[in-house]
Amino acid sequence: MNRSSLLHFIERLEGFLGKLPETIRRPVLHELTPLKELFLQQRAPRFLLVGSNRQPLQDIVSALFGWTPLESRDVLMELYRWHAMELGGRGTALFLDARSADASTLPKIEEELKSQPADVLLHLADEDSPTIEKAELDNLTTLIAANSAGHFSPKVVGVVWQATDRVSSRHNGDAPLNAPAKMRARLQSALQGQAGVGPHLLQTIEISAAGDDKARAAAQHFMSMLARSLPNEARVEMARLAADRVVQSEIAQALVKSTTAICAAIGAQPIPLADLPVLTALQLMMVSGIMYISGRERSLRAATEFVAALGVNVGAGMVLREGARALLKFFPGWGNVVCGAVAGAGTYAIGRAAIVYFLEGLTLGDARRAYLSSRKKRSPAGP
Repeated sequence: MNRSSLLHFIERLEGFLGKLPETIRRPVLHELTPLKELFLQQRAPRFLLVGSNRQPLQDIVSALFGWTPLESRDVLMELYRWHAMELGGRGTALFLDARSADASTLPKIEEELKSQPADVLLHLADEDSPTIEKAELDNLTTLIAANSAGHFSPKVVGVVWQATDRVSSRHNGDAPLNAPAKMRARLQSALQGQAGVGPHLLQTIEISAAGDDKARAAAQHFMSMLARSLPNEARVEMARLAADRVVQSEIAQALVKSTTAICAAIGAQPIPLADLPVLTALQLMMVSGIMYISGRERSLRAATEFVAALGVNVGAGMVLREGARALLKFFPGWGNVVCGAVAGAGTYAIGRAAIVYFLEGLTLGDARRAYLSSRKKRSPAGP
């Protein structure tokens, strides 16, 4: 399901929701908002770099995201512009390197931020730096203010860079083990004490290009933290970059929750048969979204095949259940309540089965059992 198809479906859904009573329409639209942000307005996360300018941008990105660049480090990049980097087939992120900016170049960076505000500002400091430059902190404050065009308040992450040779020497006992920790504390204090920066500070971390287990763990922690902290528009791509199944499951569960609530509300309305295509499309959109979160390509056809592969309890069985659900609508009152509960239970069960299969890595048989179990728990009348 490409973005244009998704947009067309959302527009049709909003038109359908316009026919519902106001008391139903408002909460359903509230649930539709995160779905639009996560999938219709989805985009790559954006990172602005400030502070120390000793390390090449690719080295920093490599250490932060556990990424091995394929191209040469000598690739020319236009200064003070957004650049997209595809990170090892997992996803894409945008970077704007504003280190070493001065009064003459800050306006150019501010223009870039007006067109595409940053989600996170990374303030770099070298572990052996004697001071944290006041001019760099002032630049950070200026760029946070310029970034205010976005509706999302930007986050600031302090980054202490450990040189690879110093990491090796510490392992041999030739350098103090607490040097990075001391710089980390100094940087944390400086950022918290800088006017206009403290309220945006998310965390201060240490990274290195050593490529060992500790460096990989630090990169994973950094990416997982961001996947929980970014605005919805950038969270899905960040979750793919992080490849953190816990974070991906959290986003998928939010998707299932919202889709279930929408389907239950639509299913409870006295519109016999007419809502079946809407419910089916919502359920398939939910499954394709879970697939994409897991790192696969978004595909309505693959989502349809997965639902069919769950077996007769979802295939032919679902047709019979949905037919019975539609017939119940000819009996006003309690029939509508039951219909809504059945629609919600079926949607939740399909979503739970998709999470089990695509994110938890279990078998199709496990997904079928999860479907049956989840539907039985949420349906007042059972399967």
